[in-house]
Amino acid sequence: MRKLTITVVMAIGGIIFLLPFFWMISASFKPEEDVLAFPIQWIPETWNAIDNYSQVWFGEGTFLLYYWNSFKVTMFTTLTSVTVSSLAAYAFAKVNFKGRDLLFIIVLATYMIPPQSLLVTQFLLFKWFGLIDTHLGLVLLNSFSVFGTFMLRQFFLGVSNEIIESAKIDGAGHFRTFFHIGLPLVRPAIATYAILRFIWTWNDYQYPFIFLRSENLYTLQLGIYQFADAHGSIYSLMMAASVSAIIPLLIIFVIGQKQVIDGIQLGGVKG
Repeated sequence: MRKLTITVVMAIGGIIFLLPFFWMISASFKPEEDVLAFPIQWIPETWNAIDNYSQVWFGEGTFLLYYWNSFKVTMFTTLTSVTVSSLAAYAFAKVNFKGRDLLFIIVLATYMIPPQSLLVTQFLLFKWFGLIDTHLGLVLLNSFSVFGTFMLRQFFLGVSNEIIESAKIDGAGHFRTFFHIGLPLVRPAIATYAILRFIWTWNDYQYPFIFLRSENLYTLQLGIYQFADAHGSIYSLMMAASVSAIIPLLIIFVIGQKQVIDGIQLGGVKG
């Protein structure tokens, strides 16, 4: 009875948390006059999905351009961050050099610094390098992650040192050992971090808002704000734009959920 009660309570809580999501999807299919109808019509009586989504994607505005900008920035950021963080994690876990542990503690300590406190310094630095109002600047801002380095280092520590030593005896250098031995053994962890990095970058509003000036460079999060501002309080179109924005996240999670689960299980065993 105790387990049954907990299961029922958690199920009810899950449904409550999902209600806004269901309302958003339902509102994106309705004509505007039915969106705020009371009581709520969870299943639309009149379907207006084609008009809503076609107006969002192909109507006045540059929603499609915002979508492409977000996709481009997110893909390059994820690729760069995964590469840099995995290389750093391998070095901290398997490469012996003087001051390694002290350097890792210093890197880890920077995780305690709120990102907002660095915005002024980052802005001045990027302005000096001419990276303001560029997609390259957004990619470089998230090219290294302390969390990603720490997470992947823990998985690399679980790789047997005997395997690494065997590769060295066979003449493999650090890069060859990393690419041919290290990466395949921690692939679930790499996939997990890549999915997390993709989600964080796709949903990021702060950095694009501060470092982008040209509207043709706006990412989707800024674009939705512009879209909502241009269309006032037309909730059906705003909800259609919001649903369109989360589709890539759902696809990424569905494709990579097995890798995420494997990564969690592997981390539990290693821990």
